[in-house]
Amino acid sequence: MVSDALVATVAALSVTASFPFYVYGAWYILDQEVVTWSVLVHHLKFIVVGLLLTTVPMVTWMGPRFLQQFGKGFAALHAFLGLQAYAMLIVALTGIVRIFQVKRDHDLYAEDADHDVDIGELHENMGAWRGRLRVGVVGYVLFWLLAWLVGMVRFVLQYVLA
Repeated sequence: MVSDALVATVAALSVTASFPFYVYGAWYILDQEVVTWSVLVHHLKFIVVGLLLTTVPMVTWMGPRFLQQFGKGFAALHAFLGLQAYAMLIVALTGIVRIFQVKRDHDLYAEDADHDVDIGELHENMGAWRGRLRVGVVGYVLFWLLAWLVGMVRFVLQYVLA
C-alpha cells in the first residue's frame, strides 16, 4: 500500500509544478501584439497543462478527503481557498467563452484578419466579458497562490515535521 506521505509528496510536487506553466502561458499571451488562433492555442496548451497538474491531484486525492477537511483548521482553510480558486476560474470562463465566440464569428483568429479592429466594438457586452475574464483570472491566481501556500504549510506540518 502506498503511504499518505508519498501521495501527499507527489500531489505537492504536481501542484507546485503547475505554476511555471501558468506563468509562461500568461506571459506568452500578454507578450503578443495580436492574438491569432495559433497564439491562443499555444497559450492554452500551457494553461491546460497547469490546470491538469493542479486538478488531477485535487480530484483524485484531495477531493475524496474533502468532507473530512472541515473543522480541522489549516485543512478547512486550504479546501476553502482551493474552492474559491475554481469558482474564480468559472467566472473567467464565462467571459472567455463569449469573447471567443464573438471573435470567432468575426474571423479575428484568422492569420489574415484585420487586427486593427477594436474588439470592444464587436459586441455591446464585450467590456463586461473582458472584465469577467480579468477578475476571474486574477482571482484564480490569487486564491491558487493562497491555497498552495496553506497546502505547503499543511504538508510541512503533517509530513515533514511530524
